[in-house]
Amino acid sequence: MPLDRRRVIECADCLCLASRKGARTITRAYDRQLRAYGLRATQFTVLAMLELKGPQPLGELARALGTERTTLTRNLAVMELQSLVTTHPGNDARQRIVEIAPEGRKTLEKALPAWRRAQEELTASIGAPLADSLRRLARAPGF
Repeated sequence: MPLDRRRVIECADCLCLASRKGARTITRAYDRQLRAYGLRATQFTVLAMLELKGPQPLGELARALGTERTTLTRNLAVMELQSLVTTHPGNDARQRIVEIAPEGRKTLEKALPAWRRAQEELTASIGAPLADSLRRLARAPGF
């Protein structure tokens, strides 16, 4: 027996769906700008975070980026092959420390203007109030 459409119609305005589609749109805009530097938006963000915070245990870096450890591990393996980051054991044998490599720092510096262009274009497109709302949502406890 099919569901009554009236009970499901509000799902068309689902915040989860809208945010996921919005995130993909935003990511593609950054990817377009960063492509000339051989970076994806996710890689740029890892480099920027490492530059800002210094060497990080993989778990702490994953938390700071809001990503799963397994996803970050896969991304870091590619970045290590590109000489953008290095990893080494921490004090605990189970811990891996991630650090930006000299090549990663150079790439970050070269790509920064492209990132800034994407940031400015997206902010102009969606408006500063919505951009600020996205930042607040990302910083909200429990998110």
